[in-house]
Amino acid sequence: MTTLWQYGSSNPDNATHLDTIRQWWASLQDQEIHWQQRLLPTDGDLIHLDWEPQQFDEIFTIKTPQVRGATLYWFKPQQPQERSITPHKLELDVQQKRLYIFPESQQQIVIRVERYKLPYKLIELTDPDLAVGKNGMILLRDHQQLIEVKINLSLDRLNLLKSKLSSDQ
Repeated sequence: MTTLWQYGSSNPDNATHLDTIRQWWASLQDQEIHWQQRLLPTDGDLIHLDWEPQQFDEIFTIKTPQVRGATLYWFKPQQPQERSITPHKLELDVQQKRLYIFPESQQQIVIRVERYKLPYKLIELTDPDLAVGKNGMILLRDHQQLIEVKINLSLDRLNLLKSKLSSDQ
């Protein structure tokens, strides 16, 4: 679900949407956030953007996030000056907990703000050796990469894995 606020919109829910975004923005107080800025694609569709981490992305703990009027304000750690940005449009992705800011001053860019989450490390093993031990222990070994993964599953998780494997056949 997306909550959309747009400057000058005649949508009767525009003010309510801005208030929802204001509350979300304020909830970021003392949270570590991921701030990403990208050029908008020519069709304006955000689905085509690459949100993988890039050189100028920032991760910082946001201080005193506020919306006054239609302008977003905040402080960055160890920086005394208040920052601000006035958008022409804001989109809050409620499910993903991300705010897309479309600045009035730079209409060719979009800024995405979300709480920072440590990325999962993906380990890919292709046809590893497999050993199953007692009490739900599974051992995977990839001799080419010299990687060994030991997994200890509870009886419930082991039964769930067995049922998923048998249903995929």
